Amino acid sequence: SGSTGKPKGVPLTHRGHLWVIEKRLQSNVDYAAERLLVAAPLYHMNALAIAKMAAVAGAPIVLLPRFSARAYIEAIERHRCTWLTSVPTMLALVTQEKDLLARTDLSSVTSVRMGSAPVTAKLLEQVRATFPTAKIQMGYGTTEAGPVVFGPHPDGLPTPLMSLGARHPDVDLRLVDADGNDTDEGVLQMGCPAVTPGYHGLPEKTASVMTADGLYHTSDVMRRDENGFYYFVGRDDDMFVTNGENVFPEQVERLLESHPQVVQSCVVPVADEVRGQMPVAFVVRTPQGDVSEDDLKHFTIEHGPAYQHPRRVFFADTLPLASTNKLDRKRLGAEALERMDH
Repeated sequence: SGSTGKPKGVPLTHRGHLWVIEKRLQSNVDYAAERLLVAAPLYHMNALAIAKMAAVAGAPIVLLPRFSARAYIEAIERHRCTWLTSVPTMLALVTQEKDLLARTDLSSVTSVRMGSAPVTAKLLEQVRATFPTAKIQMGYGTTEAGPVVFGPHPDGLPTPLMSLGARHPDVDLRLVDADGNDTDEGVLQMGCPAVTPGYHGLPEKTASVMTADGLYHTSDVMRRDENGFYYFVGRDDDMFVTNGENVFPEQVERLLESHPQVVQSCVVPVADEVRGQMPVAFVVRTPQGDVSEDDLKHFTIEHGPAYQHPRRVFFADTLPLASTNKLDRKRLGAEALERMDH
């Protein structure tokens, strides 16, 4: 999608995706009895894997040509969808449609799966309130290596809130620090049959993301707890430096969205001669919310490290989405720069 640079061609092998389907179908789910809702382009890893799995399992699939919150909600009732797939941004927009949700029958939904981006505790609560009878699952995957990465704990331990799960037994994983040393919090490197053979026509880029022993360097920073459960921290290539301190936009966004009057946020860096780069936030308030820019600055300073608080906060009715339904950070970065210049 080019969300972190120019778009890249990612060849995927038949063998790799047959492996993904095989692993997905090893669960105890009777997929043929499900009705899956997909509102993402089929070049997106999540939609691609779900569509293939549904085809093999003989499961009906409802495919929307593009995402809008209202069309997504209406499709659930019209087609009696049981299994929802999404990136968190999509469900954040869905939960804002209070009036439509109140008059829509959502009782068919038994499973909601969110992936491809971090999830906040607040969003998780909102999704549970919207779909109270559904099992909420958080997934993880990349275009380059597919969606089979984590799974249930081998000892049967319950997956903690906000965790992606434990290492899938058929996937090689490690977390590394900036020097390449194994650590409990660092960039995730992974290997499995679904990993791409390399970017199309970009041998140097391929070499930069493949380790000497064949693992894919994801650029996703993860944390592993004492029980072997993994948690998403942020994107290594989204990280920027403010006054010598590392800032992960996702961490600031989670903090902002913990405020009761904030529905959604996006944090982007803006160049600063003194600080190097400084955090700037775009925020969607609740319908009756009147929290101010200064209020949110003070809130982030009070509840998080002072260096990562947004130096400016801009309010918006909605935040733009990229083609994969994730927040369009490039567009908001350009808009922040324009606003700062004025």
